[in-house]
Amino acid sequence: MDTTSTRIISAISRVGSVLRSGMWEFATSENLNPAQAEILQLLHSRAQGVRLSWVARQLSISAASASDSVAALVAKGLVHKARAPDDGRATDLHLTEDGRQMAQRIGGATGFAEEAVGKLSPQAQEQLLGGLLQLIGQLQKTERFPELRACLSCKHFQPDRHQDAAAPHHCGLVDAPLSVAMLRIDCPDHLPADPARQVKNWQVLA
Repeated sequence: MDTTSTRIISAISRVGSVLRSGMWEFATSENLNPAQAEILQLLHSRAQGVRLSWVARQLSISAASASDSVAALVAKGLVHKARAPDDGRATDLHLTEDGRQMAQRIGGATGFAEEAVGKLSPQAQEQLLGGLLQLIGQLQKTERFPELRACLSCKHFQPDRHQDAAAPHHCGLVDAPLSVAMLRIDCPDHLPADPARQVKNWQVLA
């Protein structure tokens, strides 16, 4: 039966296909495969480095597949490994300078989509973001969605602190009100809130 929910998923799937097409076209032109391009993007905003197991979870691939992709990136001089500061037996992954430059170029591969979103009205953009965040919140309950550095899962996030309907939430880190349009999905200053608080935070968009 063709329900509203199935049409929404179909629309999201089509948008995802267009974004992947742009990414794959760029990756091919740079002699990368899609997984390698995604890994470069993941590492780009994480100067502290990440573990291989985390990369595998984020991409929903096996540790062996992630290891193969990382090894190829190391061979290309785009990624380097360093001993983890919190565990001398573990290894963190970091971008090299060439890797950072490549990751920046990858970001431009889907610029056409950002331009399309930018043509929507501010109200439509906020409604779209709010709806997508609600969907992400529901998907996280299935344990099939990778961890995010999102405002709604951060200890700095203070829901419904302000009476202003346009910006009801608050970020304790920058000490400023937050509108729905300002909520981030991947913030480098993210500090995870405890699980119970995260659940309550995601409910503010329900």
